[in-house]
Amino acid sequence: MTTTAPTDRFIGLEAQAARLAAGQVTSAELVDEALRRIDRTQLTLNAFRHVRGDQARAEAKVADERLRSGERKALLGVPVAIKDDLDLTGLPTAFGCSGDFPVAEQDAELVRLLRAAGAVIVGKTNTPELGLWPITEGEAFGVTRNPWNLGHTPGGSSGGSAAAVAAGLVPAAIGSDGAGSIRIPAGWTHLVGIKPGRGTLPSPEAFNGITEWGPLARTTTDAALLLDVLARGDRGRFRAAAEREPGRLRIALSLRPAFSGVRGLTLDPQVRAGVLRVARHLHELGHEIVVAEPRYGMIGLNFLPRSLAGVHDWCGMTPDPALLDFRTRDAGRLGSRLAGRALRLSTRSLGFFQRRVGRIFDRADVVLAPTTAAPPLPVGSIDGLTGWGTDRTVITACPYTWPWNVLGWPGVNVPAGLTEAGLPVGAQLLGPAGGEELLISLAAQLETVMRWADRTPPIQ
Repeated sequence: MTTTAPTDRFIGLEAQAARLAAGQVTSAELVDEALRRIDRTQLTLNAFRHVRGDQARAEAKVADERLRSGERKALLGVPVAIKDDLDLTGLPTAFGCSGDFPVAEQDAELVRLLRAAGAVIVGKTNTPELGLWPITEGEAFGVTRNPWNLGHTPGGSSGGSAAAVAAGLVPAAIGSDGAGSIRIPAGWTHLVGIKPGRGTLPSPEAFNGITEWGPLARTTTDAALLLDVLARGDRGRFRAAAEREPGRLRIALSLRPAFSGVRGLTLDPQVRAGVLRVARHLHELGHEIVVAEPRYGMIGLNFLPRSLAGVHDWCGMTPDPALLDFRTRDAGRLGSRLAGRALRLSTRSLGFFQRRVGRIFDRADVVLAPTTAAPPLPVGSIDGLTGWGTDRTVITACPYTWPWNVLGWPGVNVPAGLTEAGLPVGAQLLGPAGGEELLISLAAQLETVMRWADRTPPIQ
């Protein structure tokens, strides 16, 4: 493990945009360097499914011409990456699957917003089949690895985006989060990952409303800047929140997952220590820490029909479902049985669970919880397992994030330190509907004392 000040490899999103605007660097130089880093690490990290070498270089040349003419946009000329579950004109959207997918004929809205802000999209990052697992591995593309330790996963399902940012290939990337798929890889790669609340971004409908797209970056300000771009500019309110003091808050420390009684489900002592470290820093910053648990109840009855019916829908959109992992097909078949009455009942129950869990905010302003129960899993952790064996591995490692997908409320992963083996762990700040600005403000304040961006992975 190394602990160093950031080198040019780790200059962030906002700093790159500022250097471009000041004429200190060109977009062509930044994009060329990003593409070289991707090429050098593809055989080891394997972060990307598609790399847009020629297209990105051409777009960088145009960005430089716009900059020389005096034009200024939030991300004009900055290289970024997107997860391979968003449509990008001219490339297929395979969402981690094998098969001959058609190329997209138009950009997804979030991609259009990136382009409108001037960003240069260098490629699409790897994700497991249909984003089902908190690891990024699959028959279609192989194994994506963690830059902090190549023997471990960067998490999933936005693992390719997380690996790319953590390794300094790009300063920021987009991921999506249907059960923790931004927050989990952010936690396992020492990044800030924001899952916005439902309706904050013009995101496509996915998995019956449990999935949202959001940023992965090394700092809170970079993540907030990218969130502003994705929220149609939104007057810069998220970036402004990162500059604002959150005020004195009451923070509920929650260590109990919604699922309980699953054999092997325990909170790893080093993850617990990381979360308590975050709590201690928050207390030292003047916040009141109280131990309080959200009343999740049987919230899984809402999550399972919505998520599995979504898997069924996606399976039907693949060109050859027979190429899918048997566990993906089994989940799709179960989803087909839940897509009727069970899905309708789960949709109707959402208000009940929002009111039940939301009572925690009568006692606290923010919830602090582990992002995962375990440090990053070793590569191959679900290889050869049965469906139930896979589910149990997933549940025991990652039981903390998915309830906030049910509720449609925002959450932010913040780095919580490294284990003795040098593996990152994370903690999540969770808020009610509309709480993104408060969470960003709190994360930015925490970053001033934890200084997580000063730590970089040894795999460079």
